[in-house]
This record gives sequence, C-alpha cells and structure tokens, in this order.
Amino acid sequence: MHAWLCTNPTGVEALTWTELPTPAPKAGEVLVEIKAASLNFPDLLIVQNKYQMKPPLPFVPGSEYAGVVQAVGEGVTHLQPGQNVACLSGTGGFGTHTIAPAALCMPLPPGFPHVDAAAFIMIYATSHHALVDRAQLKAGETVLVLGAAGGVGTAAIQIAKAMGATVIAAASTDEKCALCTSLGADATINYSNEDLREALKRLTGGKGPDVIYDPVGGDFAEPAFRSIAWRGRYLVVGFASGPIPALPLNLPLLKGASIVGVFWGEFSKREPKANAAMMMELAQWYAQGKIKPVIDRTMPMAELPAAYARMGSRSVQGKLVMVN
Repeated sequence: MHAWLCTNPTGVEALTWTELPTPAPKAGEVLVEIKAASLNFPDLLIVQNKYQMKPPLPFVPGSEYAGVVQAVGEGVTHLQPGQNVACLSGTGGFGTHTIAPAALCMPLPPGFPHVDAAAFIMIYATSHHALVDRAQLKAGETVLVLGAAGGVGTAAIQIAKAMGATVIAAASTDEKCALCTSLGADATINYSNEDLREALKRLTGGKGPDVIYDPVGGDFAEPAFRSIAWRGRYLVVGFASGPIPALPLNLPLLKGASIVGVFWGEFSKREPKANAAMMMELAQWYAQGKIKPVIDRTMPMAELPAAYARMGSRSVQGKLVMVN
C-alpha cells in the first residue's frame, strides 16, 4: 500500500507519499481499500498541528473516505469483505488502504457512489446535528448560512430547505452565490460587496434570521449576531476564517437569543444511538434526492498537495475528493 505520511506536522509540504506494509485488521477493525477520500478543513489543521485532536506520529491524514472492505478482524459481524462502506475515523484516508474501526463504518446502500459517500458523513452529520438537534429548526423559520458555498454550508442549505425553512446564503463571490441559489437558497448575500446587516434587514423585513449557521467565525460573527431575530439561535460550527470571534454578552441578552455550540464528533461519541438514527435519516434523504454532496472536483490521490493548495486559496465550492 501507499499513503501520505506525516512524520512532522509542520504543514502540507512535510507530507510524503510512502510505501508501507499493508496491515491486517485486529479485533473490531476492518481493512478498507480506499476508492475516494474527501478533503475537510480539519485535514489542513491536523498537518499544521493546529487541530484539537493530535494523533501520535507518524500518521496518515484524511479524516473521511469510502471504499471496499478487504478483510475483517475478530468479532466483526456486520461487515463482510467486498462490502462498500464510508468511514469518518479522523485519520488514515489519504492512501490506498487503511485500517478502520468497524463501528465507525457506514455500510453503503446500492447506488451510493464512493465519491459522494466520501464527501457525505462530516458535512451532513454536522449540519443535521446543528440545525435539527441544536437549533430545533422549524418549518417557516429563516436560516442565515455563512460560508454557504463550502462543504458544511452547502449541506446546511439542503438540510434547511428539506425542513421547510427559508434560507439566506452568504458567500464571498457572485459565482458562489449562484451555486447557493442552484441548491435552493431563497436569497443570497455577497458579503465582499454588500453590507451584511443592511442586506439582512432588507431580506427579512427588519426581523432578522431565526437561526444563524456559522462555520466561518472572524469578522462576520458580530454583525451577523447583531442582526439575529428575537429568540434567535446562533450556531457556533467552526472558525474557517482563522480568528475566533469574541461576542459582547449584552447582545444575546438584548435579543433573548442563544449562542449554541455544535460539536458533532463529541455528540456521536456521547450519544451513539441518536447519531445512528440521524445517519439513517440522512441516508434516506440521499436516496430520496433531498440531499447530494456538491463536488468541487475529483483529483488523483497522488495530487494531494495541489488539492490542499486549492482548498487554501478559498476557491473550492463544495468538497474536493481524492480518488484512487
């Protein structure tokens, strides 16, 4: 097997395409031949030693992937060799093979292609957990999605629309706004040339959005929160722009609003039954055509450094997927 090995987490340039012995699965594990692996923002942070999870060195990055089970370890009964699976295990995806915990593998129904499956779990699980569980979104409410053309943003648009909400998508270019419209967004804001607060006032008749989905952080957090509706819920999803914003606590007081943390990974560990039910619902929504990952492009696994560079340039719409 080959894999991109990180021996020193100083950045993407420290990754090397390395030949390694193909491992055998231990109890509770499976060996997966990787067909596709998607690039997520944590995959960039983890090789820069900036992510909350710091795997022991050396490690293979690649949190999310799909492929074919080649062998199963002792005690694994729900998966068989030859079965198609998707997995989000945090590491191991950027290679030709990996060992995955069997409990984290999602069996793929027929007609679920590897490329879509590799781009599915993280963005849809995060967005469903955020909007359905944490925000308790109701049909007829208005959702503002920041960073709406990215992976979790595109998933949030689709899930909010599937739940009967009105969606305002905010992104940094007209091209990205057009993508959001094609996914069902009711209105868009290009925040590189429009004032976010003025646009929200105009689009909501002064009421403001009921739910704000924020995977970006940075400079737009405070103006967005100042625009929130009475009893609004502000979802703290991530900080893709880099800086972690500090909100004045008088703002939630004045609006009777909530600041709600979204940490899907921890939810999946602490509440595995609720997470499994959610994943089943998402798989059904995919089969019904309600949700489908937006794939920016696929690239050969050997071109991973170029894919990282593309993600770093903020030109990605949806998800980048590496294929073997």
